[in-house]
Parts: sequence; structure tokens; C-alpha cells
Amino acid sequence: MGEVMIKCPDTGRDIATGMVADRRSFSAMPVFFARVFCPVCQTEHEWFARQAWVCDPEPKERRVLS
Repeated sequence: MGEVMIKCPDTGRDIATGMVADRRSFSAMPVFFARVFCPVCQTEHEWFARQAWVCDPEPKERRVLS
């Protein structure tokens, strides 16, 4: 599972939409329209699912115990 992300159209920076999904499920969803408040430029952006992607979380570092 990862965060669904879009690119801020004003700054070009990646922003989280507040949605969480796995890549397979998200790509199988019908096209939808949504809005999200952008913390970068303080504006509400409208976006379509085809403009978004799933950003998988960073893998947790494994520690080897000796």
C-alpha cells in the first residue's frame, strides 16, 4: 500500500492526495475526478485518476542482530 500522489500544477512538486491504495487496485479503478488541498501552494487542485500514481512507502531498513 502506498500514498496516491499528484503533481501540483503550480509548483510541479509531488503532493499526497490523502488516499492510500496498492498499485494494482488503483490502476484497475474506473477513471474518477477528485479535489485535494495543496499544502505547497495553499490552493485546491482538481485532478483525474489518470494524473495520479501510487508512491510505495520506503522499505524499512533491516537490522541484522549478531
